[in-house]
Parts: sequence; structure tokens; C-alpha cells
Amino acid sequence: MIERVVSVLREVGDELVLPRFRNLTEGEVLEKSPGDIVTIVDRQAERELETRLTALLHGSLAVGEEAVAADHRVLERIGDPGPVWLIDPIDGTGNFAAGKEPFALMVALLRGGNPVLAVIYEPVPGTVTTAELGSGSYIDGVRTTMDQTPVSKPGDMSGALATTYLPESLKEQVISRASLLGRAMPPQYCAGREYPNLIRGEQHFTLFWRSLPWDHAPGALITREAGGVVRHFDGTDYDPAQPRLGLLACRDEEVFHLAKHTLLE
Repeated sequence: MIERVVSVLREVGDELVLPRFRNLTEGEVLEKSPGDIVTIVDRQAERELETRLTALLHGSLAVGEEAVAADHRVLERIGDPGPVWLIDPIDGTGNFAAGKEPFALMVALLRGGNPVLAVIYEPVPGTVTTAELGSGSYIDGVRTTMDQTPVSKPGDMSGALATTYLPESLKEQVISRASLLGRAMPPQYCAGREYPNLIRGEQHFTLFWRSLPWDHAPGALITREAGGVVRHFDGTDYDPAQPRLGLLACRDEEVFHLAKHTLLE
């Protein structure tokens, strides 16, 4: 199944998304809510992904980011006991619309609201990151697990801090404490790049505020299958069927507690 899902994302990315990269007209970039943009390519790609993915699995449903934006009731499908495709047609739309990297197509297959399969495809540079429940995580076909080099203090860690949507007081706290880290990294504005970077060992953690299911269900499965944790600030595991604000995706349990203590307590 996962090979067929990868093929679908590659096809849609290469046929519809990549040809429009740096090739959008002004009228093809829209604002669906204040500060939240969408392109016509997002909508076209989502429709095509939904058609092709549901054809792979008889009786499956789809929940796409743009379909939910048009009708919030679509989100109720996430908890369906049967198979549900969770679709982010272009993650990092702001980057894509600005003609810069990174951006990605992301899909997770849910059963009973729980991710069992995930694929992230980055048309530029052509990277595919995948995971299946119980079978590990892979980047371009190579199994990838988290680096286990011990960390004992904040200065041992690097982390990406997506602070844009944090409440102002918490944003000020996180920014002020970032100097305690060995390296505080700017966000990629694309979860489809942040999660692969995490399992590649390029950073120990990423801090997010918004935890929308299409942004994080694929990466959460990929992170967990590589040995990491994805948890809310209070320590509860991320659940795409019940998303809440505030999220730390971390290399391991040790990093989660150290990052939480350093930045949030």
C-alpha cells in the first residue's frame, strides 16, 4: 500500500504542484482567512489526491485541509472507525506562493482516528519520508532512527521554535529562554520539512503552537516510528482526532522533558 501512496503523491506533486512553483499569477494566490493564504494549486492538488487515494482503498473517506476550510463539518470524519485519508495538499503554502522552499505534500491514513501510514513528499528536492505503524520510518527508502547521543543540559540541544502563533506572554518567555539552548533555529514554516529534519538528527526538537491534524498526523507517526515523541506541552501524546494547542516534537523522552523545563516552565 505505501508504495502506491508514494506514487500518488509523486504523480500529483510532479504533474500539478511543481510546474506551478514560481509560476503563479497574482490572482492565483488568495486569502482564505486573515493571514492565511491558499493558492489554486492547493485546491487542485487536494481534489486530485482525494480522488486517487480513495480509489486505492475501497470505502475510504478523505479529510483535506481545504475541504475543511470550506466546510468545517468535514473534520468530523477523522474519528470514523474506517479508513480516512488526511490530506495536506501543500504544506508550507506561504513558502510555495513566495517561490521558495520548503514545501511538501503530506498524507496520513487513519483508522479509528489513529495514524497507521504516513507519507511526506517534497517535490524540491524530491525527498520522500514514510512510516507505517510498527514498521519504522524511512527517508528515500533508508530506515532512519533517532540519534541517541545523550543530552544532559539545554546547551546540548538544538531546536526550531515556531513562535508566530504563540500567545504574546508565552512567546516572550520562549524567545528569552532560547539563549539557553545550544542552538535556537528559525522555523521552516513547513512541518513537512521539520519532521524529516528531526529524524535526520538535524535538530533535537521542534516547538509548534498550532497542531492541526493535516500538519502533524503524518510527522507524528514518522517521529514515533523513528523512536521520538510528539506531545502537547502538558505531556499528553498528540492525537490528531483531538488536536490542542502547543506541541513539542522531540528526539526522545529525555529531550521532551529538558525542552519543556527550559522553555515552558
